[in-house]
Amino acid sequence: QVQVVESGGGLVQAGGSLRLSCAASGSIYVISPMGWYRQGPGNQRELVAAITSGGITTYADSVKGRFTISRVNGKNTVYLQMNSLKPEDTAVYYCNVDSSRSRYWGQGTQVTVSS
Repeated sequence: QVQVVESGGGLVQAGGSLRLSCAASGSIYVISPMGWYRQGPGNQRELVAAITSGGITTYADSVKGRFTISRVNGKNTVYLQMNSLKPEDTAVYYCNVDSSRSRYWGQGTQVTVSS
């Protein structure tokens, strides 16, 4: 049994900040790469940020300098600090765990940025 749970979404004005959290639990016994994806209405799901088991990060060009992904050392728990939010950041944000055997997804958390 694997559970992936996100939290921290909400409604924010343009220029504001939100911090998303994701924790994976259950039958994952290794520290795995994790990432945040997002999907807006009518759009494909896209990678926002990812972090390896060793803490190496990557970001989509659209969020570089504004978003920061981090993880708890030795845990499958990650955060996404989102600053200087723009209306185009509005989407459902999904947490992903890329284990050696399978990819696990959370149910998503809605982020809405108003102008």
